[in-house]
Amino acid sequence: MSQKRNKLKESQSSTEQPSDQSDENSAQDKKILEKYSRESKIRSFTNKKMIYFVFMLAIAYSAFHLYITFNPLPALQQRSLHVAFGLALIFLIYPTFAKQDRAKIPFYDWILFALSIFSTVYLMYEYNAIVTERGGIPTNMDIIVAIITVVLVLEAARRVTGIILPIFALIFLAYPFISHMEFMPFRLMTRDFDLGDIFGQMFLKTEGLFSTAIGASVNFIFLFILFGAFLAKSGMGQFFNDIALALAGHRQGGPAKVAVVSSGFMGSINGAAVANVVGTGAFTIPLMKKIGYHRNFAGAVEASASVGGQVLPPIMGASAFIMAETTGIQYGTIALAALIPAVLYYLAVIMQVHFRAGKRDLRGIPKADLPRVKEVMKERGHLLLPIVGLIVMLYQNVPVGYAAFYTIVLTVIVATLRKSTRMSIKDILDAMAQGARQSLAVMIACAVVGIIIGVVSLTSFGTVMTSSIASLGSGSLFLTLFFTMIASMLLGMGLPSIPAYIITATMAAPALAAFDVPILVAHMFVFYFGIFANVTPPVALAAFAGAGVSGGNPMSTGFQALKLSLAGFIIPYLFVYNPAMLLIDTEGVATNATEFGVPPIMDVVLIVVTAIIGIVALSSALEGFLKTPMNPIYRIVLGAGALALILPEVTSDIIGFVVVGFMFVLNYMQHRRTNAVSTT
Repeated sequence: MSQKRNKLKESQSSTEQPSDQSDENSAQDKKILEKYSRESKIRSFTNKKMIYFVFMLAIAYSAFHLYITFNPLPALQQRSLHVAFGLALIFLIYPTFAKQDRAKIPFYDWILFALSIFSTVYLMYEYNAIVTERGGIPTNMDIIVAIITVVLVLEAARRVTGIILPIFALIFLAYPFISHMEFMPFRLMTRDFDLGDIFGQMFLKTEGLFSTAIGASVNFIFLFILFGAFLAKSGMGQFFNDIALALAGHRQGGPAKVAVVSSGFMGSINGAAVANVVGTGAFTIPLMKKIGYHRNFAGAVEASASVGGQVLPPIMGASAFIMAETTGIQYGTIALAALIPAVLYYLAVIMQVHFRAGKRDLRGIPKADLPRVKEVMKERGHLLLPIVGLIVMLYQNVPVGYAAFYTIVLTVIVATLRKSTRMSIKDILDAMAQGARQSLAVMIACAVVGIIIGVVSLTSFGTVMTSSIASLGSGSLFLTLFFTMIASMLLGMGLPSIPAYIITATMAAPALAAFDVPILVAHMFVFYFGIFANVTPPVALAAFAGAGVSGGNPMSTGFQALKLSLAGFIIPYLFVYNPAMLLIDTEGVATNATEFGVPPIMDVVLIVVTAIIGIVALSSALEGFLKTPMNPIYRIVLGAGALALILPEVTSDIIGFVVVGFMFVLNYMQHRRTNAVSTT
């Protein structure tokens, strides 16, 4: 298998550097990742004592989470320790400015480090008085520490995620200070709030900085990020690449299909779209360019596949667990509901790359240069066992935190079965440190989202947002869905998947309750649009990262990614109008119900079959190719037939079948005539 991997490396783009320049390649990938992902801009220490100190602190952060899985603390204490520990690491690891010397830590960052520790020490020391004696009324010292902590969180978020999220939080934080003033619109006016009201909400309760968002981060998001770090250390990324190459590399447009499959699986596990684009794209994008895909399209394929991983079960970038926590619906129900929409989305992406390859006659990689499925499974197939074990545990209703812990242990045990995947003590410690570092972006984003949640729960802003969307919808479900989509995309723009979902679930999802849209359907709807904001120009970070790897134009790559991801913008409307696509039966079920029946099997089969044919036809129309190229009129007619098939109505299905069937036959006959002429 190693010989075939060497052959495959030799077949990659001539622009790819020789193996002896791999360090230069890694440095280039790092620059691209830092350009489009602020969380990757970290310090590089030269002092060995400093390296060791940060390394041990990161390991301690992971060890703390493993410990509290079975020995939990009171919620406020546990969440404050999680935030303070993370803040301390951020101020040591992340530079104040991008161009700052990254080899040293300036004195003021040591001050911020100390203040981060002080904030949780104070809360732990005063905890009994806060809970039992003060009745929620903050003292002056409480307010001072709360203000310091909010400032620390906003500054840490600026360093890790960029300026957008902190500004967003500051706008919300300003609202209770001015919401009683006369210049405010009547619907936005509230009572007068003082500093104690606002910062007591942020710091002394579990409805502000230490909200359910941080609760989810400390209870299971951290553990799943840690699980992903252990999988990566064991070689799971290599396994996904190899198995995708073995299955699809030789087919028409093979490298693009490899990118879709491998990036989808890795995106589901690690939940970091931009990092996934750079990590897997460094391998797949040169292969796509080598066989003839344009660099813009190659970057877009990687971006659309990586972003789609956030909606792909079983892990969904850990968002499924947040949704379970928010809605009260069991994880198994959510993962099962997400399955058909995710498969349809990936089918749409694969079919577009397939038709693009057909139109340009792009061949795959010779089988002789590819690994074989049997060899790949023999070498690394055992790494699937932890994922299978995780799914089984979650469907057996094992608590999510316990399941994540057991899966980490199982990963270490299973990895020992082969020498190539076995982890040493150093590898285990490296995985713990890496997992802690990777968790910081999610932790700080959840903390900032907590500020927004705190303001929404303190004031009436959430109700105003919901009623505004409903008013714009004018009593129409479709218009309400449309404006909810716009709101979700704006709220999710440039954010990681988890905070994007939390914000959209808080602000936009309630607008659908007035139309008796079931809670799971509403949350899945806003989740999709919050996620796919990452491939929607002008802020398409995943697509821009793909362009950085491919050497393409960022905006052109963004629009190509938007086109490839089009199914992701259609599918949510489908499951709102027909929840059977989510494998739930909502007849007679109240809007806020968390238990659903199973829909009739024939309903599911009909929906899936018509949606598959419609998705294939839509992909063909978008690319202008089936068996032979189509003119614009044919593409429009086929696209209309595809949309009619996708719509969950019997009449539209019949019309769609007729139109799509006629266009397919017409194109096939045209293909035969073209072949007949060419052979004569």
